[in-house]
Amino acid sequence: MSIADNLQKITTQLPDSVSLVAVSKTKPTTSILEAYNNGQRIFGENRIQEMVDKYDELPKDIKWHMIGHLQRNKVKYMAHFVDLIHGVDSFKTLREINKQAKKHDRIINCLLQVKIAEEETKFGLEPSEIKDILIDDNFKELENITIVGLMGMASFTSDDKQVRSEFKTLKTIFEELRTQHYTLETLSMGMSGDYNIAIEEGSTMIRVGSAIFGSR
Repeated sequence: MSIADNLQKITTQLPDSVSLVAVSKTKPTTSILEAYNNGQRIFGENRIQEMVDKYDELPKDIKWHMIGHLQRNKVKYMAHFVDLIHGVDSFKTLREINKQAKKHDRIINCLLQVKIAEEETKFGLEPSEIKDILIDDNFKELENITIVGLMGMASFTSDDKQVRSEFKTLKTIFEELRTQHYTLETLSMGMSGDYNIAIEEGSTMIRVGSAIFGSR
């Protein structure tokens, strides 16, 4: 199936409440343009330099999401255009994003990454750490960022029960935090292999690569 067919298949199944991030990392601009010409406007990259190059080449109404683990020293390269940063997992990183956003007179939207997977390799914050950040006076001084939600990655496993349980946990954390922090609207969870479960468990944003563009 073509990119256009894959995209249509996914978007026709999506509830209105769920946004689709087309994960275009390692994919050429021709593939991104095919998705763009079929209505897709949100694309996710995990390497800042690659995203910068694509931003320079492609239409300017594309919303670029940084979905990979973020190195603080590279924030400056994307601060002038990035639409949403997924996976922020430290206060130091938030401070750097704020600093770089200020230089461009922008407010950058961010998601805090929650560690829900059992694997040691997954990045993320514990729920208690997120609570501490959101009530910290130093955080309140960061005027050029907005925390718009949470993101999480389930364990890489074929056990759907475990994946569902991890997404359930994240949704519970999200709902609890939302009662005190009104800016939290986005719950980014679910990728090509598990987005259907994520949507059933309350995801509002899915990150889909191979199911659109084919395997890497």
